[in-house]
Amino acid sequence: MPIYNKLVRDRIPEIIRASGKECRTTVLNEDDYKKELHAKLREESQEYAAAGEPEEALEELADLLEVIQALAAVHGATWEELNALRERKAQARGGFKDQVFLLDVDD
Repeated sequence: MPIYNKLVRDRIPEIIRASGKECRTTVLNEDDYKKELHAKLREESQEYAAAGEPEEALEELADLLEVIQALAAVHGATWEELNALRERKAQARGGFKDQVFLLDVDD
């Protein structure tokens, strides 16, 4: 019996049961939920970094967005508020479209 002990998407237990298997789950308290979201963010980031094909990379990016959306909610923000903050930062500091790589800065 594999032991996972990790945060999963809401419908995963339903999908497991529909396949004829049994699973056990628990609902996390807020502190543990936030901790597990941080762990999930690291997990999904590593999976993205390891992705080979563009389709796989996009799947992992979608997973990252789902985790980021959940983390925004934990911090009291909606997806729209988070995106507005991203846009303000892009206006003030730019984005990453120009592919600028900083080498060094003179003191």
